[in-house]
This record gives sequence, C-alpha cells and structure tokens, in this order.
Amino acid sequence: MQTPPVDSPPSPPQPRTALSVTWALAVCSALLLTLVAVEWRPLISLDDDIAGTTHRWAVDEPGITHAMRILTDWVWDTWTMRLLCAVVVVWLWFRRGDRWTAVWLGMTCLLGSLLQQALKAAVNRSRPVWPDPVDSAHYAAFPSGHAMTATFVCGLLVWLLHHYGAAHSLRLTALAVAVVSVAGVGVTRVWLGVHWATDVVGGWLLGALVVAAAVLIHRRRHP
Repeated sequence: MQTPPVDSPPSPPQPRTALSVTWALAVCSALLLTLVAVEWRPLISLDDDIAGTTHRWAVDEPGITHAMRILTDWVWDTWTMRLLCAVVVVWLWFRRGDRWTAVWLGMTCLLGSLLQQALKAAVNRSRPVWPDPVDSAHYAAFPSGHAMTATFVCGLLVWLLHHYGAAHSLRLTALAVAVVSVAGVGVTRVWLGVHWATDVVGGWLLGALVVAAAVLIHRRRHP
C-alpha cells in the first residue's frame, strides 16, 4: 500500500536574503550620502534643475501648492507618522500581548528618528533658497525627515501585517496606502521647495535601510 504524499511545510524566510537587502541599501545610502557631502557637481546640477522646474510650477499653481502643504503638514507630517507608530505600539502591548514586538517597533522608530537628526547635523546641507518661497522649513536638508520617517513607519507597519498573517486584501490595501504615502510625501517636499530631490531619495533609502535592519533583527531574536 502506497503512502500518500505529505506536503512539506513552507520553508522560513532565508536570513541571507534579508541580510543581502540590508547591505545593498546600506551601500546605496552611503554612496548617495558621500556624493551629497562632497557636492558632486553632476548631482548638484540635477538637483538645481529639478528644484527650479518644480518651484516654477508651485508658484504658478497656488491651488495645488496649498493642497501639498496640507498633505505634508498634516497627513504625512513626521509627527503624524510617529503618532501612528505609537498607537500600534500600544495595540501590540495591550491587545496582542506581544510586548517584545511593541518594544522593537517603538525603539526602531526612535532610533530611526535619531539617525535622521544625526545625519542632518553631520552633512549640514543647506535647503533651497527662493526669492518667492511658497513654504519654509528648519534644520538641515539631507536627508528629508518627512521622506525617511514615512518610509520606515509605513514599511514597518506593512511588514507587521504580513508577520501576523493579516488578510490578503488588507495587506494589499495597506501596501497601496504605504506606497502612495511614501512617494507622495517626497513629491510634496520637492514641490514646496524645502528639499532637494536627492534629500528625498536619501530619506527613502535610509528609511528602507531602517526597515530592513529592523526586520532582520526581529526574525533573528523573535521568530
């Protein structure tokens, strides 16, 4: 009598893949940071061209510019993202009872914010200056705090939905919202003339690096 075939259990995610992604993001982030710090001329020229074009659009389209300010100051603001992270930390602690993951999420968001501020101080890049500004911002330019914070907060929350096995439709919806938010906040910062395009790209890369490193740690310490 033949023994019926038994399906083998799904193999766990390979840590080498996560480690490779983390290293790739680290190299790309370091390369861009270096080019910005040494003011590599082709990169600066590209930033100037993009900034000049988007600023003209911002001045010519006050309605769109007003909408961009609402999105960047309220919907995708760094404090909005941090508040969202705090709400999920509380939910993990009290409703899921997963206190290790709650602490992991809170510490990741805190360290990501500290990394962002440290890099701003180290690079000390000036923001664009306009004779007719449509918005203003403080502190150094690189990396974009809005872009970086949105990237690591949205990335971590989408990964948590996958980690807890949320419904496929919910995960797809969350992923779509995350992509729109991360891309959208970057567009608003350049449109409003408060960041160079490479500030935003740097924020995206560093935010993704924070997510990759945090997921790697979570998988190793709390599988």
